[in-house]
Amino acid sequence: MKTDLSYIKKLIKMLDESSLADLELEEEGIKIRLSKPRPKMTSPIKQLPFQMMPQVNAPADNKGHVQEEKPKEEELKSENLIEIKSPMVGTFYKAPSPESDPYVNIGSSIKEGMVICIIEAMKLMNEIESEVSGKIVKILVENGQAVEYDQPLFLVEKI
Repeated sequence: MKTDLSYIKKLIKMLDESSLADLELEEEGIKIRLSKPRPKMTSPIKQLPFQMMPQVNAPADNKGHVQEEKPKEEELKSENLIEIKSPMVGTFYKAPSPESDPYVNIGSSIKEGMVICIIEAMKLMNEIESEVSGKIVKILVENGQAVEYDQPLFLVEKI
């Protein structure tokens, strides 16, 4: 593998012009890893006609009195919960390999910048880091499940 500056510049140019976020090469004991910031993926929003949703009435007891639904415990704490969302389309993995322990479990404490999962996209394993510190309350996707951009992956109770 060439290690001259012109070769590295060519690699950088190739990465810039591609849709890849990371490029890693290893040859003859020399390892080169290039990364670029992941672009915010946006898609045009198709304007749909406004449609009224049917009104759903609260359940009534046998005397016709409307019963109030009590908020769930999670809804009471929702102001303290934060969703960690997928930064890309790909396949969700909770561990670096099938034999390894998961990065996080329900109840795990996490810190900002900590790797919490992997999303495989285009044969590249992308380590996803937490943007918040807190405690994992719920894992919203299954291991090996395909995920979409901006899909919630975890619920975190912010510390």
